[in-house]
Amino acid sequence: MMNIANNLSKIKESIPKGVSLVAVSKTKPSSDILEAYNAGQRIFGENKVQELANKYEELPKDIQWHMIGHLQSNKVKYIAPFVSLIHAVDSLKLLKEINKRAEQNNRVIDCLLQVHIASESTKFGFGTGEIESALIEVEEFKNINIIGLMGMATFTNDEKQVNNEFALLSELFKKVKTYSINTLSIGMSGDYKLAINNGSTMIRVGSAIFGHRN
Repeated sequence: MMNIANNLSKIKESIPKGVSLVAVSKTKPSSDILEAYNAGQRIFGENKVQELANKYEELPKDIQWHMIGHLQSNKVKYIAPFVSLIHAVDSLKLLKEINKRAEQNNRVIDCLLQVHIASESTKFGFGTGEIESALIEVEEFKNINIIGLMGMATFTNDEKQVNNEFALLSELFKKVKTYSINTLSIGMSGDYKLAINNGSTMIRVGSAIFGHRN
């Protein structure tokens, strides 16, 4: 039996004050989420739209739901009424759709631009050279608020490579901070300490809280 409350407090003790913790609850039952909620956690991340919408319906309404997975344009409408932050915005097409659906719901939706930093071609995201022009183009979208950047490192045991990828994104983050951007979302259960050393302000942790996915 995993003690979710204990795991949470251990992680919170190990991260600096300015770093927010997204508890990645994908595939986890609502009872696990409630356990974390009762231990004070309010930010949860899901990677499938349907699961996110279902959990929103059945869990306390003061939870901040983050969509952390790859989001298809045709599914934005299902989460637009309530989503608190969309992490993996990787195209202007998706930004346009989020803006449209946010407007229909009379909301401004916070988003992170996903930057492709990994060596795997399977990962999504803007190229590092495309971010500034994307930020300029987004200025015309009144119902989106780009609050920062997000990146996923290569899935590897090579710490040096992961560190280099995080450092690359961190440099870019410093460069674009003038666009009122304040969130750098890098780091997961296995590498969040490296990410924090590289200036991460938001980490996404699942297995270290909830145990390994079934």
